[in-house]
This record gives sequence, structure tokens and C-alpha cells, in this order.
Amino acid sequence: MSTTPKPAIPNTTVTRNVHDLDRSTDNIYESLVIIAKRANQISNNMKEELHGKLAEFASSNDNLEEVFENREQIEISKHYERLPKPTLIAMDEFLNDKVYSRNPSKEQQ
Repeated sequence: MSTTPKPAIPNTTVTRNVHDLDRSTDNIYESLVIIAKRANQISNNMKEELHGKLAEFASSNDNLEEVFENREQIEISKHYERLPKPTLIAMDEFLNDKVYSRNPSKEQQ
């Protein structure tokens, strides 16, 4: 298991200032769509990574005892459960200008 440093993203509820969200887009709804799309990307990447790691443990003849005894598999699952939620990561990236987005309808004007 890799020892990657944990991101400095809170795992608890955080009150946000709405004006911070529409700072870069001038539209709160557009900002929320950008954050939601980024959260979906992050979620899909995390799922693929987790399934890839858990696929190493898959075998064609699993029985119930083997599933409960595999400590390494349990630790990998617990690691992913402790990670910040994709929406929190996406929100942090958006507020720190780490997300690239463009709106074609605004570019035409």
C-alpha cells in the first residue's frame, strides 16, 4: 500500500460563502455544474483505481472464509473509505483555481 500524503481537504461539513463559488464564472449554477462534473471525474478515477487494486485479490473459487480473512483487501477498502469525498476534492480544486473549464456559449459572444 502506498504512503501517499493525505490531501488537506476537510472530511467534515464546511460552510461556504456563495460569492466564492461564483467568483470565476459570475454564475453560481455554472460553477456548481463545473464542480459536479469534476466530482464525477474524480469519483470514476477512484472507482477504477479501487477496482484495479481489489481485482488482484479476485479468484474464481472464492469461498466465504477467504473473503473475511483477507486483511490486505480490507485495509485497501478502509483506506478508500477514509479519503475525502469527490465533491469535497472538486470543490477545493475549483476554489483554488485548479480546474480548467470553458463555456463555448460565452466564447461566441
